[in-house]
Amino acid sequence: MSHKEDNEGKRSPHRTELYTSIPRTCVPIVYHPDYNITFMGLEKLHPFDAGKWGKVIHFLKEEQFITDANIVEAREAAEEDLLVVHTKRYLNRLKWSLVVATITEIPPVLFLPNFLVQRRVLKPLRTQTGGTIMAGKLAVERGWAINVGGGFHHCSSDRGGGFCAYADITLAIKFLFERVEGISRATIIDLDAHQGNGHERDFLDDARVFIMDMYNRYIYPGDGYAKRAIKRKVELDWGTEDSEYLQKVELHSEGALNEVRPDIIVYNAGTDILDGDPLGGLSISPQGIIKRDEIVFRAARRRGIPILMVTSGGYQKKTARIIADSILNLHQQGLIGAEALEGEGSSSLVTSMMCSSGSVGSKFTAV
Repeated sequence: MSHKEDNEGKRSPHRTELYTSIPRTCVPIVYHPDYNITFMGLEKLHPFDAGKWGKVIHFLKEEQFITDANIVEAREAAEEDLLVVHTKRYLNRLKWSLVVATITEIPPVLFLPNFLVQRRVLKPLRTQTGGTIMAGKLAVERGWAINVGGGFHHCSSDRGGGFCAYADITLAIKFLFERVEGISRATIIDLDAHQGNGHERDFLDDARVFIMDMYNRYIYPGDGYAKRAIKRKVELDWGTEDSEYLQKVELHSEGALNEVRPDIIVYNAGTDILDGDPLGGLSISPQGIIKRDEIVFRAARRRGIPILMVTSGGYQKKTARIIADSILNLHQQGLIGAEALEGEGSSSLVTSMMCSSGSVGSKFTAV
């Protein structure tokens, strides 16, 4: 739904499977095994680790922070869900393998039949997108939520790019505006190494959304038109290191939240800022990433603002371990709770049934 439609009278929200009730026995961490893209090795032709989401969950289970029974199982976003933001024309274009090959930056995809591309590439991304929308509602209910996937910040309503085929950040915010009472202002804190030009294009003329974006000024996408939507723009130089970086994160995230108090924070926590990342061009240590996430969550917690985190970019094998360590640190610092770990008297089987989508057709994702 466009902002114009918002102003001219809301249509009644469509029926969706993404806003079903999730019991408090479930930890507000959203994931599905189908997030991980495996397709005859073609996924290895992009520097993105298309299996990092499962690795994050594996590490969190090893540390006994979560179990299969108590995490929230993501559902695939249906076409009607996607049409809340995307144009029908854009969704139809994804039925051409050439278009998907261009968006995902995996050229051989153009030679594959589109039904395979839908099943093995786009369905995982639609599942991650559904996960972000679900996590938005959970964040409002619990104070925080993390989608272990998502963060497709280069995709807007009518165009994809940079491995981003669906505009999950825009969708999560629009769903909240449409369906959750009391949510009328949102702040996006985008700390991926790349400019988040997708959500910026979508919210260019929407005063309800405040965007802070901190990125390497010299790399993709360099979208000057989209930059007009950024209310707090922090452009970084090649090789920026921890000390300068963390100082700017604290200064500007505090400043953004002091400038406008939102009803929800969407935090795009890309790990492509890590030193050695082939695409990010910054030099942040693993400890720096963990501290960055802590700063943002602490700013939200101090103000009592719900926060939704998505994991976005990160192009090294070690990023999964860092994401897991950061989530564990947030828990150790008391910035996220794990009330569900108590079980509230439910058996693991019952809890598992309640936290799962209960739908055979749930699935996938990407960034």
